[in-house]
Amino acid sequence: MNAIKILILLLFTTLVYAKILPVDNRVNKYDLLPHASIYIDNTNKLTIDEVQKKNIEFKENDKSLLGYGYSPDFTVWIKFTLKNNTNKSITKVLEYNNTLTTNIVFYDANIKYQDGLLYIDKSRKSLTPTFKIILKPNETKTYYLKASSYIATLIIKLNLWDKDAFYEKEIYHQVILALFFGAMFILAIYNLFIYFFTKDRSYMYYVLYIFGLSLHHSLYTGFSTTHYLDSSAILFLLEIAPLVITFPIYAIALFTKSFLSIEKQLIHNKILTFFLWIIPLSLILIFIDESFLKYRNILPLTLTVYLIYLTIYNAINKNRQAYFILFGWIIIFIAIVAMNLSSSGLFNLYTYFDYIIELAFVLEGIVFSIALSDKINNLQAERNKANMKLFEQQKNEKERLEIQVQEKTYDLKVALDEKGLLLKELNHRVKNNMQTIVSLLRLQSDEIEDEKYKDILKTIQHRINAMSHLHEMLYQSDNISHVNANEYFYTLIDELQDSFDSEIEVVLDISIELKVEQAIYCGLIVNELLTNSLKYAFPEKRGTITVKLYQLDNMIKLIVSDNGIGYDKSKKSNSLGLILIDTLVKKQFKGNIDIQSHSGVKVEISWDA
Repeated sequence: MNAIKILILLLFTTLVYAKILPVDNRVNKYDLLPHASIYIDNTNKLTIDEVQKKNIEFKENDKSLLGYGYSPDFTVWIKFTLKNNTNKSITKVLEYNNTLTTNIVFYDANIKYQDGLLYIDKSRKSLTPTFKIILKPNETKTYYLKASSYIATLIIKLNLWDKDAFYEKEIYHQVILALFFGAMFILAIYNLFIYFFTKDRSYMYYVLYIFGLSLHHSLYTGFSTTHYLDSSAILFLLEIAPLVITFPIYAIALFTKSFLSIEKQLIHNKILTFFLWIIPLSLILIFIDESFLKYRNILPLTLTVYLIYLTIYNAINKNRQAYFILFGWIIIFIAIVAMNLSSSGLFNLYTYFDYIIELAFVLEGIVFSIALSDKINNLQAERNKANMKLFEQQKNEKERLEIQVQEKTYDLKVALDEKGLLLKELNHRVKNNMQTIVSLLRLQSDEIEDEKYKDILKTIQHRINAMSHLHEMLYQSDNISHVNANEYFYTLIDELQDSFDSEIEVVLDISIELKVEQAIYCGLIVNELLTNSLKYAFPEKRGTITVKLYQLDNMIKLIVSDNGIGYDKSKKSNSLGLILIDTLVKKQFKGNIDIQSHSGVKVEISWDA
């Protein structure tokens, strides 16, 4: 009987104290939730005093994780009791292992501590909400925790850590996440540069996917909410949470459509286009009516499954790119399913492997990047093949064109030879006609006794000879575009000197050739200027005339000067020769003329080359 009484007493004691968790410093981590009891407040109004004083029935819990999905209409109260089994004070860290819960309140006796997604203290360095627990030697103490989430899903996971072990874990965890986001950033930059060089939209869609995925995961892990975002930014992102969740899947759908050339597959293109239209409409509907929030994952998951089907279909049809990304799709599908199962509380994959999501995303990113690189290689191979074909076509075309060019060149040569002969013949005839006119003028001059008229006729002869000599040179030269100015001027000067029978020296300084049209006007100008000098500058028939023709930068300069007696510039002259010179310089050359008379006459003419 005594044994039975003792057994009953032990059983009663076990039932009473079953939920008391004894703690000490030898264990680094306790899974706290199975040692707690739960109460659901459907009114969302109970206070800590009411919970403690009213006869509220907390239900025992044996689960390590409680997932309630999207639950804005109730609050979960958690009650647990800890006992310090040592003779020393113990400091523990209570970790609420979910970064997305909106509001968390921890009650330590009469002290209230608040945390959660919208109440992140700037001094908090951990990604998850934490609360400090201090137990005196041999102390037994009951704690309460209230959790509610009116925007994100409500998932409850409680860990009780040794302080040093927790911060060691936290540093390691944040370093891993920093490496993950760094790797995703590098992948995004790499593909962005490829987009700028190739202008292939697939790469831009993939960059958008990486951006959306990184944003979603930084919120999911608490990395951005702890380190970068303030409360207003967090609240905004929470309000558009369905968009944040859907954006990477939408971007990857655009990527698939472009990368696998779904536009060429009529039926599949229509179905995928339907998804791309209906998903934005569904998001609008969710923002209008929050009751549709519980259905927000249906379309994205359905689209993901369909994208995997498209990849399998294209792989079966021997689309090379589909082989590469099929493995990537499987990885991302597993990751997305794991995240949604964890968010809904159905299955927590993190229990078995902490960083499976990060590893999946990095592997998927590497596989997709390899696929994109392979696409470049395929395009390059196709381009090389097309270039070889084009080269062959160009070679054949070149041979055909060379034959045509040879035929055309021969025809042109014949035509040019004929044209050259005709031009020479034309210049010869012009020269002969001018010589005939000069001969007639000489005959007429011999019959005239008036010296004034004889002088006029001689001047006309010189002007015609100036043009005649040019045509003679063109007739004799193979180059009919330019004239040897030195030879041309020498011929003009030699004839003028013979005509005036004087001992006046003419010095030539010619350094350029002239175009034919310039040579005609220059010949007339030089003829007039030399005639004036030979007539009027030297009464004693002795002196020097200098003719210079050169190019300075973009200007051609003609300078005719003598050391004769000069002339009186105050006397107005209506000489036809000077009028002719002025007209030729200003009208034909569009140039300038400057006449100076100091110890002789110097005429400087310049025009654009």
